[in-house]
Amino acid sequence: MAAHETRDVAVIGAGPAGAVAAVMLARRGTDVLVLERETFPRFSIGESLLPQSMPVLERAGVIGAVTDHGFQLKNGASFRRGPKTSVIDFREKYTEGWGTTFQVQRATFDKILADQIEPVGGALRFGQTITGVAFDARSAVLNVRDRAGRDYEVRARFVLDASGFGRVLPRLLGLEEDAKLTNRQALFVHVRDRITDEQFDRNKILITVHPDEPDIWYWLIPFSDGTSSLGVVGRPAQVAARGTGHRDQLWGLVTEAVELKQLLNDAEETRDVGSIAGYSRRASALHGRNYALLGNAGEFLDPVFSSGVTIALKSADLVVDPVMRHLAGKTVDWEEEYSKSLRVGIDTFRHFVQAWYDGSLQKIIFSTPGDNHSIQRMVVSVLAGYAWDQSNPFVSETERYLSALAGQLS
Repeated sequence: MAAHETRDVAVIGAGPAGAVAAVMLARRGTDVLVLERETFPRFSIGESLLPQSMPVLERAGVIGAVTDHGFQLKNGASFRRGPKTSVIDFREKYTEGWGTTFQVQRATFDKILADQIEPVGGALRFGQTITGVAFDARSAVLNVRDRAGRDYEVRARFVLDASGFGRVLPRLLGLEEDAKLTNRQALFVHVRDRITDEQFDRNKILITVHPDEPDIWYWLIPFSDGTSSLGVVGRPAQVAARGTGHRDQLWGLVTEAVELKQLLNDAEETRDVGSIAGYSRRASALHGRNYALLGNAGEFLDPVFSSGVTIALKSADLVVDPVMRHLAGKTVDWEEEYSKSLRVGIDTFRHFVQAWYDGSLQKIIFSTPGDNHSIQRMVVSVLAGYAWDQSNPFVSETERYLSALAGQLS
């Protein structure tokens, strides 16, 4: 490996945003290099996709590789609070497009996407850590350390940061900000669930609300091999009150949700319990001189509506055309063409997250369905990931419409 090399585009991170952006750019003749710190396959949470992701995978030309694997079909979500259950079918939505998607083990899903980079002419390196970055008028220089501890430089005409929670450029450039959401902690594990079809529809994600503390909630994401991802989200003080170790805290909280505990009576852990806290972060800008931030590197809200991968893939889809024009020497209005466009969906999800925790969205979800099916379909569209469809009032005026609908149910 040379001590110095030059590329059209350097992508930091080979997760869904980085891999899809790299594939789309390589298909258009761009000399693109992806630098990934980890070695794939590797574990990650964020395992329940939304239908909005599917057309992006189609446009990238990777949908066949994903569908051929045999991931668990997902067509909606079940919300449970005590004995009450509300089932949402993504196919009954307002926005046209895919109504189904998949529930995926991210170690496998991410590797499938990363494996598409080199066949279309891109380059991918694992075990690469970005230690510094500098920008000039026409390019960026990344300082890279490989897995053997050797340092080298990559000069790129443009850099895409898809480093996820690593947030490489925001950290190096001092762009990190608080997302202004309440600090929360997630505990998670994979289990051999031993759930029968009579007990639960595996084509749905299950979201369970704590019976006494409604800002605590649980996810159960069934996979096609008889395992599931199980997680719980609460404020750190709520989690700490259940014990001293992550395992005791997780299962202590599960025990308090009686119906969920009964569903998992025969479950057996297949990996250690993990934890992540303080994950709601954002960058002060999604772009700068010769760089743009994708997915979680730019902003992560909350796992409750599985928006992370959807935002990541949408950011990859939105960034490719502006990058191609930038490489062609054309003027790009990055704020208008990329940042504002991406933030339409991020802001929509933000309002839904806030409404979930203040109780108004839970009220909507657990209410008895009324006669206004068009309103229901609009809400379902956002929950299915179609958070950029501004013909939907719950996108164009999210806060106003959520507040009005919750008020009607008071």
